[in-house]
Amino acid sequence: MTLLVVATGNPGKLREMQAYLADSGWELTLKPEELEIEETGDTFAANACLKASQVALATGNWAIADDSGLQVDALNGTPGVYSARYGKTDSERIARLLNALGDEVHRGAQFVCAVAMARPDGAIALQSEGVCRGEILHTPRGHGGFGYDPIFYVQEMQLTFAEMTPELKRRVSHRGKAFTSLLQQIEKVRNYEL
Repeated sequence: MTLLVVATGNPGKLREMQAYLADSGWELTLKPEELEIEETGDTFAANACLKASQVALATGNWAIADDSGLQVDALNGTPGVYSARYGKTDSERIARLLNALGDEVHRGAQFVCAVAMARPDGAIALQSEGVCRGEILHTPRGHGGFGYDPIFYVQEMQLTFAEMTPELKRRVSHRGKAFTSLLQQIEKVRNYEL
């Protein structure tokens, strides 16, 4: 198996990526703890590429990174790339978003996930993106997931992300779609690498 460094210090994200890439032939590991990458890009794709490239260069291994967030139509795409920094806790972020929306009738939104994979020399080998459309509820529903999941409602499923089983969420979510797209390309990279 070829080592693939995940550009995160979050063991939960490592487990999630391991689930998506279980049969891909790559051995995933966390980036070194002391290696911090500042997300300075103005798009999800730019941040994913930045993290993957810098981790690959620093470790001399293949690296993978993702960046994702919520874009609310009525708020001109806010919180966007600042989704994780929109408050200190999940409940603060949700409260701030609901307050910003107020009584807005048009509550369309989308979760976006960009994934990038870099060669050991830092060159980006693969990129993919997934989008899941939904709407923002007035009050949270469900107890699963994390972040904005309790207020993000997917019409086709009649559920919030927080109400979905992990398997269903993986299938319909922005991250699931991004990794499905990536998996369709990853074999080409393995063949190049070997």
